[in-house]
Amino acid sequence: MADIRIDAVRKQFGAMEALKQISLDVRDGEFVALLGPSGCGKTTLLRIVAGLETQTSGRVLIGGRDVSTLPPRARGLAMVFQNYAVFPHMTVRQNVAFGLQMLKAAADRITRQVQRSAELMHIEDLLDRYPAQLSGGQRQRVAVARALAVETAVLLMDEPLSNLDALLRLQMRAELKAVLAEAGTTTLYVTHDQTEAMGLADRIAVMHEGRIVQMAPPVEVYRKPRTVFVGGFVGNPPMNFLKLPVNAGEVRLGALTLTPPSRVNGSVVLGVRPEDLELSEGGFGFRVQVAEPLGPHILLTGEAEGQHMRVAIPPDRVVRAGETVMLRPKPAHIAWMDAESGLALEGE
Repeated sequence: MADIRIDAVRKQFGAMEALKQISLDVRDGEFVALLGPSGCGKTTLLRIVAGLETQTSGRVLIGGRDVSTLPPRARGLAMVFQNYAVFPHMTVRQNVAFGLQMLKAAADRITRQVQRSAELMHIEDLLDRYPAQLSGGQRQRVAVARALAVETAVLLMDEPLSNLDALLRLQMRAELKAVLAEAGTTTLYVTHDQTEAMGLADRIAVMHEGRIVQMAPPVEVYRKPRTVFVGGFVGNPPMNFLKLPVNAGEVRLGALTLTPPSRVNGSVVLGVRPEDLELSEGGFGFRVQVAEPLGPHILLTGEAEGQHMRVAIPPDRVVRAGETVMLRPKPAHIAWMDAESGLALEGE
C-alpha cells in the first residue's frame, strides 16, 4: 500500500492561480474526499496527483517516492472518471481485464483478478455483455472493477457517482465503502456532493478558491466548521448564521444572553444548524414564511433578527406560515465566527 503526500503544490493557468500552496497528506489505506464547489480546484489537484496535469511548483509523493515528473503509467495508481470511460467495443470481461493486459500480466492472474473484481462489484453475471447492454449504474461498476482489478496501491476517483440517479448513488456509495475498506486501498475522491463525502470518507478536505480551508473527519467538519464557508457548504440545509452585536462581551438574542468563547468587539456571527434549534418559550422570535413537511422533520424557512434562517422541527408539531414561534439553540452546538474574517473563534 502507499500514502500520498502533496507538498506545497501550486497551479497557474495564465494569470489565474487555480491552486494556492496546497499541502495534504493521505495516510496508507485512508479514504480522503476533496469536497468543494465547482471551480475550487479539486479536479485540478486530482489530475496533478494522477500525472494528467503538471503543477507549476511543489511535489507529489506516493509511498515516499517523488512522482512529480513521472507519467501516469509510472505512478502506480488507477483512476475512475465521472463519465464511466468504458470501451464500447469490448465486453465487460475485456474492459475489466484491460489494465492488467497493458501491464502484461500472466493469463491466470488476469482471469483470477477479473473474477474477483467482478464479484466485489456484483457484475459477475455481466462479464460477457457489451456496455451498450448495461445500465448507467452497471457501467460505473465496470469502471470501478477495472480499477480494482489492477490492485494498485492508490485509487483516484473523480465524481464517479454524479451521473447516477439518487437511489443508485446511495447503493453504489455503500458498495464502494465496503469494497475499498476490504481492499485497504488508499483513495483520493473528488466530489461536490457533501452527503457523498460525509458517507464515504475517513477525512474530508474542504476546498474553496484554490485552498484547503478545513481537513478533518466528517463529524468534525459538520459539527465544528472552521469557517463560515464550511458551515454553509456542508449540510443540507446548511448552517444558519446570525450576525449579532456584542456588548460587554455578551450577545443578546431575544430573551437569551450568550457569551462568545473569546473577546470580540462590535459584532459576532452565531452559527447553528437547523436541527439544533428547539421550539421553546423564553428564546428568540422566528417568523415562519414557509413550512415544508419532509418526512423525518418539518423544515421551516423564515426570519429571526431580520435575517434568513431555516429550522428543522419534529414532524408531529403543527406550525403554519405567518406564525411567529420561539426558538432556543442547543448551547453545545453553537459555532461562533469572527464577523470580519469568517473564521471560527477559539476559546481563550
